[in-house]
Amino acid sequence: VGSPVFTDAEIDAIDVFVRGGGGLVVLGECNQDGYGTNLTDLLARFGLGLVSTTVQDATHRHNQVSTWVLADLPGGAASHGILTAVSRACFYRTGTVDVSDAPGAAVLARTSSAADPASAPLAVAHQVGRGRVVVFADSDLFGDDSINDFDHVQLWSNVVAWAAGTGDDAASTREDAVDPSTDLDWLSLKDTVSQLRVLQSKDGSVDAETQDHALAGELVQRLSEQITTMAPRFPHDAAYLDAVVVDLTRWAQSGFAVPDFLDSLMAFRPDQCREDGLEHLVVFPMYTQNGNPNRQFEAVWTRVFWPDWLAKIEQSYDNPMFLSLELIDFTAGYDTNSAVLFPETVAMREVPRFSWGAIFADREAARFRRISTAAAQTLSLQLPPDAERLVHHQGLAQSAFALWDMIHDRTHSHGDLPFDPFMIKQRMPFWMYALEELRCDLNTFRQAVVLEAAGEPHARLVQYAIVFDRLFRFPITGDRVRNYDGLGGQLLFAYLHRNDVLRWTDNRLRLDWTRLPGAVIDLCDLVEKLYRDGIDRSRVAHWLASYELMSSYVEPHPASVWAKGPAALPLDGPPKELTNAVLPDEFPLNVFYESLRRKLDDVIASTSGITA
Repeated sequence: VGSPVFTDAEIDAIDVFVRGGGGLVVLGECNQDGYGTNLTDLLARFGLGLVSTTVQDATHRHNQVSTWVLADLPGGAASHGILTAVSRACFYRTGTVDVSDAPGAAVLARTSSAADPASAPLAVAHQVGRGRVVVFADSDLFGDDSINDFDHVQLWSNVVAWAAGTGDDAASTREDAVDPSTDLDWLSLKDTVSQLRVLQSKDGSVDAETQDHALAGELVQRLSEQITTMAPRFPHDAAYLDAVVVDLTRWAQSGFAVPDFLDSLMAFRPDQCREDGLEHLVVFPMYTQNGNPNRQFEAVWTRVFWPDWLAKIEQSYDNPMFLSLELIDFTAGYDTNSAVLFPETVAMREVPRFSWGAIFADREAARFRRISTAAAQTLSLQLPPDAERLVHHQGLAQSAFALWDMIHDRTHSHGDLPFDPFMIKQRMPFWMYALEELRCDLNTFRQAVVLEAAGEPHARLVQYAIVFDRLFRFPITGDRVRNYDGLGGQLLFAYLHRNDVLRWTDNRLRLDWTRLPGAVIDLCDLVEKLYRDGIDRSRVAHWLASYELMSSYVEPHPASVWAKGPAALPLDGPPKELTNAVLPDEFPLNVFYESLRRKLDDVIASTSGITA
């Protein structure tokens, strides 16, 4: 059966484990000394102890039983992340926790001032070295008979997440991961592409009057040979890599005119082999969104991120065009803020029907982690334990972004859609783009709530990722000229603030984590109603209604013509006159974001070209 007594060697091992970054959760009993254990010896290593007694409280009790003690939980600045969304807990026949030798320990729960003993610790969280220890003086609140009482389920979830720690996972690692810095074939190909880029004009051509066509020919020949050399590593892309060489040859024979890589683009079908860990070599003349605006050659060595759990969820959301990727290495166009690989960015003679679109989840996750961590520290925002783990753990963040992007991408083509600005490419006021992107994120949040209820462990992380990125990164990233993603974040902030779910006081940000999901879904309903009602409106009327919604939460620029109402607008002319009347920064940042941008400016700049 085994002994309930830890040996000295076992206690030593647990001590080393915790101080090295491990987590320990101890559940005690009211008569702990009568169990014949030596938990006291173990906890003494961390300055803690369990006191054998039975707390009595004739006032703060459950079901009129004086030994079923309702805990006093600290609130406000004295609260702890473990108590996120926890307002009530009951300890059934409990002892107390001795913290006299642990001055840095955080008391999570106490007896009331009317109890015997009064104001005594019932639960404690303690940071020890790199690790964490949580001690409860009662185990019954997490037992089968009581786990569903009060907020015990949430408390237990928080305890386990906090004790597990933030981890020190700097990157998502694979046993078979390659090191591009030592791969001579890749380095040679990358160097050739880098030299070729220098010769190209904005449209991808090579101007014979200013550039050396002979050198361009040598580089194209060399690049073709290097692609052929690396091709056997990517047998699933054989047809595509052969077609790239053909397109390169044709481009050289054209005298290096505007490149046309439609044939090789159509041969590249990564959507047909969504296999986790599968690698692709991608070479195209292309611009990179949020990166290089010129259609110059880029070479990207990438890996598919498609774990089984994500593939299973995708079956319910039916998005066969979506691809989640990791960056192994890349040329200069991706040494920027670009985190996507879209076929429409490639230089080609005509625009076909595309069959795939890829997002680099690892880059998005790394950028999110850096900015969210800095924002939380700057704003003294106390994160729930699972959110704390998310912003510190690359693997968790990458998984969250892959799921977020998959559902978001699908949402563009679902729901009440009187328009889809990203598909029809028509010119319209930039807040229409802001609302469309925000609508997709809010719907993704809604779906994540549904998935969480069904038991999907990544779903809560998606909710945090959407809220943090929308609140912290989007509004202060990039310039203020028609920054539609930033405007969507501003709307979310204003809505949460207006409804008292978000508070910024004494330069400290507070979120009501319990009310947050419902508030985000309420905003989703508001935007969805705008879309649904828009079906019955003219295009211009819908623009006006959308402006009214946006400006009711986000203050317009004082010089705005649109803010003056329809009477001030050129409604009797073509729609382009209305878009011309929109200011470049129609909705300036509020004082919160002006302050945050100044404080995080260097952090934002550091995320350009970031890798996991």
